Amino acid sequence: MTDSKYFTTTKKGEIFELKAELNSDKKEKKKEAVKKVIASMTVGKDVSALFPDVVNCMQTDNLELKKLVYLYLMNYAKSQPDMAIMAVNTFVKDCEDPNPLIRALAVRTMGCIRVDKITEYLCEPLRKCLKDEDPYVRKTAAVCVAKLHDINAQLVEDQGFLDTLKDLISDSNPMVVANAVAALSEIAESHPSSNLLDLNPQSINKLLTALNECTEWGQIFILDCLANYTPKDDREAQSICERVTPRLSHANSAVVLSAVKVLMKFMEMLSKDLDYYGTLLKKLAPPLVTLLSAEPELQYVALRNINLIVQKRPEILKHEMKVFFVKYNDPIYVKLEKLDIMIRLASQANIAQVLAELKEYATEVDVDFVRKAVRAIGRCAIKVEQSAERCVSTLLDLIQTKVNYVVQEAIVVIKDIFRKYPNKYESVIATLCENLDSLDEPEARAAMIWIVGEYAERIDNADELLESFLEGFHDESTQVQLQLLTAIVKLFLKKPTETQELVQQVLSLATQDSDNPDLRDRGYIYWRLLSTDPVAAKEVVLAEKPLISEETDLIEPTLLDELICYIGTLASVYHKPPSAFVEGGRGVVHKSLPPRTASSESTESPETAPAGAPSGEQPDVIPTQGDLLGDLLNLDLGPPVSGPPLATSSVQMGAVDLLGGGLDSLMGDEPEGIGGPNFVAPPAAAVPANLGASMGSGLSDLFDLTSGVGTLSGSYVAPKAVWLPAMKAKGLEISGTFTRQVGSISMDLQLTNKALQVMTDFAIQFNRNSFGLAPAAPLQVHAPLSPNQTVEISLPLNTVGSVMKMEPLNNLQVAVKNNIDVFYFSTLYPLHILFVEDGKMDRQMFLATWKDIPNENEAQFQIRDCPLNAEAVSSRLQSSNIFTVAKRNVEGQDMLYQSLKLTNGIWVLAELRIQPGNPSFMDLELSLKCRAPEVSQHVYQAYETVLKN
Repeated sequence: MTDSKYFTTTKKGEIFELKAELNSDKKEKKKEAVKKVIASMTVGKDVSALFPDVVNCMQTDNLELKKLVYLYLMNYAKSQPDMAIMAVNTFVKDCEDPNPLIRALAVRTMGCIRVDKITEYLCEPLRKCLKDEDPYVRKTAAVCVAKLHDINAQLVEDQGFLDTLKDLISDSNPMVVANAVAALSEIAESHPSSNLLDLNPQSINKLLTALNECTEWGQIFILDCLANYTPKDDREAQSICERVTPRLSHANSAVVLSAVKVLMKFMEMLSKDLDYYGTLLKKLAPPLVTLLSAEPELQYVALRNINLIVQKRPEILKHEMKVFFVKYNDPIYVKLEKLDIMIRLASQANIAQVLAELKEYATEVDVDFVRKAVRAIGRCAIKVEQSAERCVSTLLDLIQTKVNYVVQEAIVVIKDIFRKYPNKYESVIATLCENLDSLDEPEARAAMIWIVGEYAERIDNADELLESFLEGFHDESTQVQLQLLTAIVKLFLKKPTETQELVQQVLSLATQDSDNPDLRDRGYIYWRLLSTDPVAAKEVVLAEKPLISEETDLIEPTLLDELICYIGTLASVYHKPPSAFVEGGRGVVHKSLPPRTASSESTESPETAPAGAPSGEQPDVIPTQGDLLGDLLNLDLGPPVSGPPLATSSVQMGAVDLLGGGLDSLMGDEPEGIGGPNFVAPPAAAVPANLGASMGSGLSDLFDLTSGVGTLSGSYVAPKAVWLPAMKAKGLEISGTFTRQVGSISMDLQLTNKALQVMTDFAIQFNRNSFGLAPAAPLQVHAPLSPNQTVEISLPLNTVGSVMKMEPLNNLQVAVKNNIDVFYFSTLYPLHILFVEDGKMDRQMFLATWKDIPNENEAQFQIRDCPLNAEAVSSRLQSSNIFTVAKRNVEGQDMLYQSLKLTNGIWVLAELRIQPGNPSFMDLELSLKCRAPEVSQHVYQAYETVLKN
């Protein structure tokens, strides 16, 4: 008979009977009783009253019985901590049992009993098991350390278990190594700053040796650990890749994905010119293709990961298009994912094949899939210019099928094709207009209205078509209403004489009869524009549209780099960083790909770009989704409270007129022209009021010298650079620079509205950063920002905000909010804005400090072709708060000894050796000493920026 009999009993007084059986002398009876107890516990009955009786059964040689008792113990120890202490002696005894299985069982159970009182008693047995002769016991004990650390981290550290774990990485048994790595990784995740897994080439070599021999899950732990290591150069990266590559042929898909993650990460460091790089790309394709022959659920996970890989390195799978063709029996979630990857891999070489396939999909029965297929044809047209004509004719064929949802999707994508290729395919408009009556979805109706409005001059009966939509204006969705309003205004600007009545009608509907604030506001803006300045109206409404980009749904590059580091985890399926879905963010570490080595990247990286780089060289440092969504969206984007607000003039928003003309001018004389003598201005009452080298012995000579003092002329200010392009912020363009004047830091911003709607309610927030930079006052935009209007703002900053070390150090992540949305951007601020005015160090102190800072903290740099002599250098640097403490001449070379202080109190000492180069230019050698050596690179950039500009 099977064990199911233990679950069928329903007797009353059962606990009493079980108690008697547990205390029986017969071993078999005891075992049966314990099984009954476990069965009751499993179905949810409370059998905690039997705790002492079950614990007594621990004293047995029978392994099965012991396992059952331990199972019971794990379940009830938390609710009976005082009783659980009774079991401690047995644990200690079992940890010395001759049978390694029992020793391992005891140590495993110890780790699962989450009772503080007991943990300290378990340290001694655990220490013995960690050094046990049997590898099975050692590997179990390694995991137990991680469990114990979760209950009482301090105890584990005090007992030295972490050091023992680190020693186990050098164990002779691969499974012990794998478990030690898993345990250390687990502990390191909950303590990101602890640097437990201090990986170096020697330990990496041990891990790679163990990799070939441990179980599949052990391999995954080791591969995940390798993925967190950053090789010192491309040669080491290549060596690791060579040893990891065999894992790609493993039967377990999790091992394959973990290996892909390691290779994708280390490929960043390899030069694309290497033969090995090309070989690696070829080796990565087959395992990914093989993953697609698994069951649908695994296929989906593989496809989500492939989607990331294809965005990062499309060349890996560029010849594998056919494997992403949809099979008739694929579930819908697999079909949609394959479709997405097909579009990403579409190129001029394979577009014919892809289009034929997509046309086939558009005749399927699954409506969602068909819609996506039609949209995919449009995306192919936008991505591969040579195929656009073929795509358009395919879409027209689909429109001829007269299948409603196919027609509607086709119209939506044709609108995008018109935007991408203006004045090329407008001949198809007549065909589109024939299908006007069949459109019932808001997106399709809005697309059709846009087409009619945009090409009104080519459509004879454009006014009739738009009028037909106007009849049911209030029943339309907001999207359609907004599009209709804009289309009729466009039509009016193109054919003013014929459509005056129509535009009056739509403006009246939008402003007086509508409750939607967006619609009403847009109506008023158009009305006022048309009634005050028709020329401006034409410039705004009929402005040239920017071309749409090729792929709008690509993952933002910094986020993509982070997600590549999470291949094979849930983050790669969600396409979100762990911080976005892990509760509380505990143990979430932001990962990023290693920087490219010098040999593999000739372009200048943001870290080496001069701090004041002009806009052309502005590094594109985009904030990671995790950092910003975690920090910025949880914060109120109202006035910051990080310092006393500076005095600002108080202007009421409501009092400012939207377009500068004033309400009165609307009611006064009308300009002739488009408005015409009969054009009625909007009723005043209806317009809301609120629309609106080492120094050696020479140092001791310093005290006989006079200090070089310059005149204060203000710190160098870099020219404004575009920080947030309008394309990425729904029409808002932000340019800016940083200044420091008389001890005050400012962010000088220029906001330009390139959208068609007014922007209001501006606010700004900084993410935590290396020096605590934060706004000292709210972002004051005193009037609504009209289309094509630019406003200059100086935002005062202070350095009392939250601090978090950024990469690079001078990275500032910013969120700007307005009435449209919240937008994010990143910029690098020049470090000299943080040099304070009291940064001149006393000579005596300079000498003592220079000697006190260790020599390994000294960094040396060269500044070539500086057009200034020693006096001018000293003066120029002083204006940026870099002070000359002393100066002397050695063998015809001028030596300046300088000090500066950062806002966070860090002192930087400098020796500047000026060597005459050609007659008008000098070569400078700069030695910097600082207790925080990571700032040296940025201080050097500041020197170079100040001296060369």
